[in-house]
Amino acid sequence: MTGKKLTLQLDFHSGLPIYTQIVNQIQSQLVNGILKPGDQLPTVRALALELRVNFNTVARAYRILDEARIISTQQGRGTYITEIPPPEISEKLRRESLASLTQRFISEAFRLGFSEREVSQMVRDSLKLVLSRVEASRKEAADNDSK
Repeated sequence: MTGKKLTLQLDFHSGLPIYTQIVNQIQSQLVNGILKPGDQLPTVRALALELRVNFNTVARAYRILDEARIISTQQGRGTYITEIPPPEISEKLRRESLASLTQRFISEAFRLGFSEREVSQMVRDSLKLVLSRVEASRKEAADNDSK
């Protein structure tokens, strides 16, 4: 890749297929600006070796990303992030990333023995806390603007 290394964190116990985790994380890094159009990705073989997963797992993830026009593989040249996807694809990627993140969180919470009720309450409490911080931050910015 141009100047930076692709970093993926796989969870082999999450129940989420590894190829899906690879797709979700590459999409997320693109949406968040970590990966940019033109960045080169590792070859299927190199990434499979690095992640210690089957070659076909990475090939499947790359095929899904290619079908979504997020990456382009040019024979003999490599695999690259394509131009920024259209807004509807970006929105779809954002939603898929949120769904994946939510599934990982819930799976991990259940694995730790929390009940559905405890998980729901924690999400509600955390959401209230984050929203109050955002609101306080907005208020502070507005106060600073009026000075």
